Amino acid sequence: MAKTKEEREQRRLEAKARAEKRKAAKDAAKQQKELHGDNDAATAADAKMNINDLRKNLPISKEHNSSLAMVTLPIDALSRVMRYLPAREWGAVSLTCTGLNLTLGGCRVSHISSRLMRREDEEGKQSTCGSMCLVGGLQLCVDRKEAQEILDRSFVGGGETNRLVSKKMKLSRKKNPNGDADADEYPAYARFVEEATLGYSAMQCSRDALFPTHVQGRFASCSPEHTLLRIGGGGNTASGPGGSGVASWGVGKRGQLGFGKREDEPEPRLLLSKIGWGVRIVQVAAGGGLVRVAHSLLLTSTGRVLSFGTAQYGALGHGYDAGKQLSDCLRPRYIDALKNEKCICVAAGELHSGVVTMDGDVYTFGEGFCGQLGLGDRRPQLLPKQVTLGGLEDECVNNMSMGCRHTLVTTDDGDVYSWGLGRFGVLGRSYTDFTYNNDVGMAVPEGEEGHVVGVAARPPPMQAAAMDNIINAANDDGTNDIMAALDALNLTLDDPSDQCYPKVIDSLQGVRCVGVSAGHRHSMVLDEFGGLYTFGSGASGALGHGDLQGQEYPIKVQEFDNMRVRIHQFSAGVDMSLAVDTQGTVYAWGKASEGRLGLGMGRLQTALPREVDVGDAKFKAVDVECGYVHSLIVGLDGSVYQCGGVGVDGKDDGQQDLDIEENQRGLPRLLSGFNIWHRIAEPKEKVVKEQWKKYGKYELKGRSKMLQEGVRSIG
Repeated sequence: MAKTKEEREQRRLEAKARAEKRKAAKDAAKQQKELHGDNDAATAADAKMNINDLRKNLPISKEHNSSLAMVTLPIDALSRVMRYLPAREWGAVSLTCTGLNLTLGGCRVSHISSRLMRREDEEGKQSTCGSMCLVGGLQLCVDRKEAQEILDRSFVGGGETNRLVSKKMKLSRKKNPNGDADADEYPAYARFVEEATLGYSAMQCSRDALFPTHVQGRFASCSPEHTLLRIGGGGNTASGPGGSGVASWGVGKRGQLGFGKREDEPEPRLLLSKIGWGVRIVQVAAGGGLVRVAHSLLLTSTGRVLSFGTAQYGALGHGYDAGKQLSDCLRPRYIDALKNEKCICVAAGELHSGVVTMDGDVYTFGEGFCGQLGLGDRRPQLLPKQVTLGGLEDECVNNMSMGCRHTLVTTDDGDVYSWGLGRFGVLGRSYTDFTYNNDVGMAVPEGEEGHVVGVAARPPPMQAAAMDNIINAANDDGTNDIMAALDALNLTLDDPSDQCYPKVIDSLQGVRCVGVSAGHRHSMVLDEFGGLYTFGSGASGALGHGDLQGQEYPIKVQEFDNMRVRIHQFSAGVDMSLAVDTQGTVYAWGKASEGRLGLGMGRLQTALPREVDVGDAKFKAVDVECGYVHSLIVGLDGSVYQCGGVGVDGKDDGQQDLDIEENQRGLPRLLSGFNIWHRIAEPKEKVVKEQWKKYGKYELKGRSKMLQEGVRSIG
């Protein structure tokens, strides 16, 4: 700030000069307009010459815009430049050069179509522009006209969602109802499309930290009992993205919904605590099994991980609390042990969890009795610990998925590693037995009420005196004495079985794999050309090979090859599977009762992939997620469909809507009022004022009221 009289006078003269310059520019523009107005031929020629010139649409008063190199480009050239900008940078340009925002309508169509369709030249060769990171490229639209329709549908997908619209856009809509009144919202939708198609998500922890292309839980994640869905967020920032918040619903008895209470939620409900408005979520993971346990993980754009739900066996990664207890966490809480790591992927199994860091390292924690942590033993791990065995320390891991008792990862080189319980062939490779018993018990759907079926791993018979030694050592809290007593009995949680550490799936050598999905007792792997491989239990036809036979090694699903279909996203649940091809069509196979696959109520199971119809001919899907009795389908317009449903508050599983017509039961149901990418206002948490509580005949009263009663008693 100027302090002397001379400095103030100098600033005044500079401001006066700028004002005169602006006035001269306005007068020149006005004079030029009047000159052209007298000559219709000149006006037509000028319009024809400048039809692609953006400068004619810029406010003259913002003379600094006219000097930008970008503004001097014709609109067709500008479209080619803008299509290479990620959505985040597009939003930055719109905010920096506000005069361009309302004039980029054609550029928006070109930008979005480059993410949705595979471009070919006259010789049939694919262009390097477009779906750069996808398996074989997407074909979600065929021309610019269809791209424009997709863009228009995105603003109304999911019904009335109360999305935020800036004041400038509201004013523009009033002045020109047929104009581009959603210009400010496009960067948010473009971010959603880039995450869904290219796998690109701008992480704040590093510009080089990118998501895997085919990560599980990008938008939604299902456990047998609850569901997590990215939705809402964005606040009042013009270029801020939607889909930054999280909604959850289902059974909440173990706090896995994150609302701070142990109650069920029948419909999606947004998490509070600034999730989505102060903390941006980029991936969700819902863990749990058929034994009434569940937990949740959230990955933020800064590479931090939050967890909540069941703390049994350390699945949350928080370790012991102050009372040396593993208490359930009812609200999202950061995992402090990972605060120095920047994570790019999270995964959750039944009672174990894992993360992948920006450097390609893998950390696991939780129950390890079946070797699912990959740490070379069967001990539980209360805090995250790096997996270094089996040569994984020298590999750069980019993707992870966890099933009931097993884990799958992919590397940058396209290799797949597996470890954990090898029962049913879910590891896709040969393995050695556990030390005591290879038939480790696990919950299966046919078990009564999800009880464990099978023989639990048992140690040799124990003498009474030896047991007394272990009990006495435990009472004295003597860890060394406990281990000595166990060693005396030849009992240990160390296990030489290669189920307890990572090992590459040899049968996939030579196939570059880009994605994995671990189900309850079967697994799926995707190669770079869109080929899908399945292995594990074939119950209910979950492998998609046309029979109910299990497979110990990966087998390609030939039905997709026969239909010339290439898969883009996929998910393995409990004896059921879902997949989306590169054209946005959804396929389902496996257990289909109660409408869990969206194939209707009449079909109990299907051993071959069947197309799922959501009831909208123009609907295109970009992601799917499987649970146990329900599944989710995410559309290109941001809308979400649910198949089946989890019974809450004591109700039976399946669709609970009594208003659904008989011919619509078992088909996908639109979650009305929800759209993943729409920015919405931050919900406020209701604060309940405490009322005076009565204790017997007496009541707690305020000081003023007690003084008043005292005065009355004296009077």
